[in-house]
Amino acid sequence: MKNLLLYGLVISLNIFSLSLSAHEENKTGQDIQPDNFFPRIMFETAAGKVIVELDRIKAPITVNNFLAYAAKGRYDNTIFHRVVADFVVQGGGYDLFYAEREQLPPIYNESGNGLKNQLYTIAMAREKEPHSATSQFYFNIGDNPGLDPGQDWGYTVFGMVMEGSDVLDAISRAKTHVHPELGWEDVPVKEILLKKVTILAEE
Repeated sequence: MKNLLLYGLVISLNIFSLSLSAHEENKTGQDIQPDNFFPRIMFETAAGKVIVELDRIKAPITVNNFLAYAAKGRYDNTIFHRVVADFVVQGGGYDLFYAEREQLPPIYNESGNGLKNQLYTIAMAREKEPHSATSQFYFNIGDNPGLDPGQDWGYTVFGMVMEGSDVLDAISRAKTHVHPELGWEDVPVKEILLKKVTILAEE
């Protein structure tokens, strides 16, 4: 009887654990640290760790979108697929085999929020259509005013690097080429892995 009770307890705990994981997986960004206007994120890359502070006041839609991807683990084991020295380090969309990760719906462009594409900021990549950003992001490895809004929509900045700028500098110096199968430019010759993205606990 004791063994049966113990077995039942183990099953109950496993079900509870799975339900918690599913709950975390289904969280929307606005449900994650909802009272924290400046959530912090840790990027664990092949070159080291980078910590970023996001700005939910200036870019609430974009930050909530990023938090949703992070909570779902969609950034884990992806690559930085575009690296341009003194310009950008871009990732968040593809795994090691260049297969595209599952996307959430595109979000509204918040590039007019007053935040600029300056050195060591993080911003959202997008297609030509202004409201087409999904998961891909980039770090500015230089001041890039050409990416800010003017007569046309710009690219939404939504945070700032707090630690690990040297890691991004190292990544930005990676040797790149035109990918022989895909035809993409500025692809690192040796894949640079983004191992994990973690939402840090509130301080």
